[in-house]
Amino acid sequence: MNPRDFPETADIHTSTDEYAGRFRGASGAWMLATQLRLARKLLAPYPVTEMLDVGGGHGQLANPLCEAGWNVTVLGSDESCAHRIQGNIDAGRIRFQVANLIELPFPEKSFDVVLCFRLLTHCERFPQLVKELCRVARKAVVVDYPTGESVNAIAPMFFGAKKKFEKNTRTWRLFRHAEVRDLFAANGFKRSGIEKQFFLPMVVHRMLKAKAASAAAEGVARALGLTAWLGSPAIARFVPDEKA
Repeated sequence: MNPRDFPETADIHTSTDEYAGRFRGASGAWMLATQLRLARKLLAPYPVTEMLDVGGGHGQLANPLCEAGWNVTVLGSDESCAHRIQGNIDAGRIRFQVANLIELPFPEKSFDVVLCFRLLTHCERFPQLVKELCRVARKAVVVDYPTGESVNAIAPMFFGAKKKFEKNTRTWRLFRHAEVRDLFAANGFKRSGIEKQFFLPMVVHRMLKAKAASAAAEGVARALGLTAWLGSPAIARFVPDEKA
């Protein structure tokens, strides 16, 4: 099968320089730093471990985590998905493999931790994706997803304006937290931690292009508990449920 004939290839776009342009500048770097900080908080119980990053060719986590000592394998649906992590592949810090993202080419429990960021929301066969993430994980699965239980609930109303601003916006799916919990529960995993990234929609911060203003607004929202209540995207950690 030609890699581009795989049924789910959303990671091809998120692995491009064009997509990375969404996070260009100080404001974008701040958003990525927030994501990394919260992801590392959830990864704290598993220091320097064997990690699989499914669809992680964007390098938002694979690059900093491998440089911090994690043993990272990135799975992409096309050779082009290696572009933004190539330096660490060449240095031997990241292993890269092309594969079908909803039929992972590994035995059960092959990795201590499995990551999947920037993919669930664009994956039409997301139940199969979650099933595979759980199948190959020994200790934990960490994913991100946008939720409708947030200010993002009104985001579909502004999709046209968002697309006009970002130019490379694709359709996406908003999840309910209970929906994601149920998906993992069906595969024997329970949620053991969750972090909300931003109170305001990310496109607002991209449009502002003002790191100080964005950080101040989000700092107030987090201090008031608004982010914990209505923040998105969510980063959630799921672990095997011994009672399942």
